[in-house]
Formats: sequence, structure tokens, C-alpha cells
Amino acid sequence: MKNTTTGQNVVIEKGVRIGQNCVIGHNVVIHSGVVIGNNVTVGDNTVLGKVPYKSKISATTIEKTLPPLVIEDNCVIGAGCILYMGAHLCSDCFVGDFASIREDVEIGEKTAVGRGVSIENKCIIGKRVKIETEAYITAFSTIEDYCFIAPEVTFSNDNLLGRTEDRKKYFKGPTLKRGARIGANATILPGITVGEDAVVGAGSVVTHDLEPRKVYVGVPARYLRDVPEKELLKNQSFYVE
Repeated sequence: MKNTTTGQNVVIEKGVRIGQNCVIGHNVVIHSGVVIGNNVTVGDNTVLGKVPYKSKISATTIEKTLPPLVIEDNCVIGAGCILYMGAHLCSDCFVGDFASIREDVEIGEKTAVGRGVSIENKCIIGKRVKIETEAYITAFSTIEDYCFIAPEVTFSNDNLLGRTEDRKKYFKGPTLKRGARIGANATILPGITVGEDAVVGAGSVVTHDLEPRKVYVGVPARYLRDVPEKELLKNQSFYVE
């Protein structure tokens, strides 16, 4: 913990590893086994490495032994966040205030998770993804590299809405292919695949798979036009193969 500072009322349980040059805010709780890299900032009132509780009626939370929460170098974790045991954040990630990241979640490097975002369990999120304020990423979702998710977007994973035991065989969140972009307040139904560089307009409801490099809008979402060449991921200054 060389050159690492901690605020007041910080609780650090046994077996925690904290790197150099970190800043730990006031009232932070770091549970046993958490691994924190170098140059990490953790905001006030954040909980790291929380053990998930299981509701008696939960269909996606499984009681099992989880690996420790890992936060790699140069990450910034905001105030009031909860990051669960079994999550893994790669280097240079940003997590905004009041975000929640559940167990069995992998997040790639330089990804930004906005204020109040909820990422449920068993999700895979790639590098350089941007998930904006209060988006909801349901369990069993996959978001590939360079995707953009605007505020208040909602993913879903249960077409049977909690009815029948058979539904548990079919739980599946959406899959966003590389560079897909989702507009504000859009809803993506279970198991949907949004193709590479596809765009979903604000307020749309996506009920079927979407083809790559096309724009879809409406309820239900329908094809509008092709994505302009200048907007394709390959033509962006920030894109790295």
C-alpha cells in the first residue's frame, strides 16, 4: 500500500490486496479477498467484494463459491457503488457514482459505466464500451468492444415474464456485437442479437435480431437506413483494432 491513502471509517477485512498510489475514500468497506491494483481511486461509501444474497424466488442467483473481486490498475470507482465478489474490472475502467456491478461480470479495459447503472450477474462486457446513466444490463447479456449504450436503456432476459419452470432453460440477455449503438430509453428483448455497427434509435423496442451497419427505429424497431460510412467504427479516430 505504498503511497496509498484511506479516509475515515474505512473497513478493510483480512486477505485484501491493495496496490500503490491508491486513494480510498471515507466509509469504504472492502471485503475479504478483494484485489485492487495500482493507481485506483475508490469514492466515499462504496462497498467492494460484497457477497451476493439469494432471494428464495430468484431464478438467476446461484449459491456457489466465487473468486475475489479484482480491480486492475488505474480504475476509478465512484461514490456509493457496490461491486460484488466474482466481478473483474480490467485496467482503466471508470464506474460512476451509485453503480452496481454483480458477480460473474467481466468488464474490459477502458470501459465506462455511468452513474446509477445496474449490471446484473453473468454478463460479459468488452473494452472501450460506454454505458451511460441508469442503463439496466440484465443477467446473461454480452456487450462486445466499442459499444455505446445511452441513458435509461433496458435489457431483458425472460420472455415468459416469470411464469413456468421451463423459462429457466431459455434465460438469455441481448448480445451487442462490436460497435453497436443503442439510443436513450430503448428496450432490447431477450436473446436479441444487435449486429456490428448497428444503431437503435431512442425509445425503440427491439423484438428481432438486427443486421449489421443498419439503423432501426420505432415500436417495434424497423429498418430506417444504412449507417453512414463516416459513422462506422473503423473510421473513428479512437478505434484500435
